[in-house]
Amino acid sequence: MSIVTMVLGESGTGKSASLRNLDPSNTLLIQAVKKPLPFRSPAWKRFDKDTCKTGNICQTDHAGQIIAFMQKTKRKVIVLDDFQYVMANEFMRRTNETGFGKFTEIGKNAWDIINAAAALADDVRVYILSHVETSESGHTKIKTIGKMLDEKIALEGMVTIVMRTVIRDGQYLFATRNNGSDTTKTPMGLFEAETIDNDLHAVDQAIQSYYELTEQPA
Repeated sequence: MSIVTMVLGESGTGKSASLRNLDPSNTLLIQAVKKPLPFRSPAWKRFDKDTCKTGNICQTDHAGQIIAFMQKTKRKVIVLDDFQYVMANEFMRRTNETGFGKFTEIGKNAWDIINAAAALADDVRVYILSHVETSESGHTKIKTIGKMLDEKIALEGMVTIVMRTVIRDGQYLFATRNNGSDTTKTPMGLFEAETIDNDLHAVDQAIQSYYELTEQPA
C-alpha cells in the first residue's frame, strides 16, 4: 500500500511551489489544469502529447487517464496538482445533464483516484494538491462541488496525512496540526513542529524515514 498525502490550501499559498526541490527524474506530475510551474524548472519537461513516454509532466482531468498514468509510471513520487478541478471540470462538462446521478459519478471518480493511488506499490508516495473551502461555521476542508458530493464521501478520511498551507510573516509553510476547524492531520511523531517549510522533498524524506520505506528497483 502506497502513502497518499493531501496538501490543501488557497490558490497562491505555496502548494505547487512546494515541488521545487523534488527530483524530476523520480517524479510524475499530473496537472488537472495545464499551467507553468511557479519556479524555474528546466529539468521538468512535459510528456509527448501523444505517447506520454518522454518527460515527467502530463495534463489530464479525466479520472481514468489519471489512474492509468499512476499505475504505469515507474517513478516513486506522484503529484496530482489542482485535484479540485478533476471534479469541477467534469461537473462543468456535464452541466446540461439533468438529475443527480452525475454527482454520484463525479464523487465515485474522485474516490476511484484516491483508492488507486493508495493501491500502488509500498514504496510509492502520492501527493494530492487541492484548494480548500470554508463553511459558514468556519470549518475548512478540501474543495469539492458541493454538499451533495460531501454527503456521499469525505475525501480526507481516505488518507492518513493532510497538511494545510500557511503564510506567516511572508514565509510559506505547511501546518501539520489540526487547529480545531480544519481537516489537517499527521501521524504521531512524523513532524515535531506545528508548521514546517513548504518543501515536498523534505516532507517526502520524512515520510520515507517514518514508514521505513525502501525503494525497490524499477
